[in-house]
Formats: sequence, C-alpha cells, structure tokens
Amino acid sequence: MGRVGSRYDNAVAESFFATLKTELGTQVWATRDHARRAVSAYLGCYYNHDCLHSTLGYRTPHEIRMAYRQPYRARGINPGVRLPGGTS
Repeated sequence: MGRVGSRYDNAVAESFFATLKTELGTQVWATRDHARRAVSAYLGCYYNHDCLHSTLGYRTPHEIRMAYRQPYRARGINPGVRLPGGTS
C-alpha cells in the first residue's frame, strides 16, 4: 500500500468493482433487494467456488479452505518431518 492519498491506495478495490460491474453491470433489477441477492450469489458461488486464483495455485478459495481444515496426513504433509533451517 502507498501513503495516504496515493493513487495506488484503491487499486485493489477498483479492480474488484470493475470486474463485478463487467459481470453483473448489464442487468437491470426490479428492486435493490434483487440486486443485493444477485451480487451475493455471484460472490458466494462464482467467486468462491468456480473462480481459479493464480495466487492460490490455480485453486478456488473454497478448495483452499477445505484443504486447510483437513488433517496433515490427508493433505500429504507429514508433521514429523523437519524442514531445512530448523522449522517444521
């Protein structure tokens, strides 16, 4: 993040809203409640369950959360193995 007032402060939010407007911006809803439900469905379903993220190894946030909750052995990690540098 940049300093206060920097043009980079809002870059992440602007990018997110640009994507959201691209995906949902062409539709017209009868009420605000319908629009809120559409945005919520988009975020809950597409963004968390279908959209692959490069920073997560091209997996979905949902897959990352489910893998995190699994025991070490189910994820293929042996907790008894010492890593180089003294960390485990």
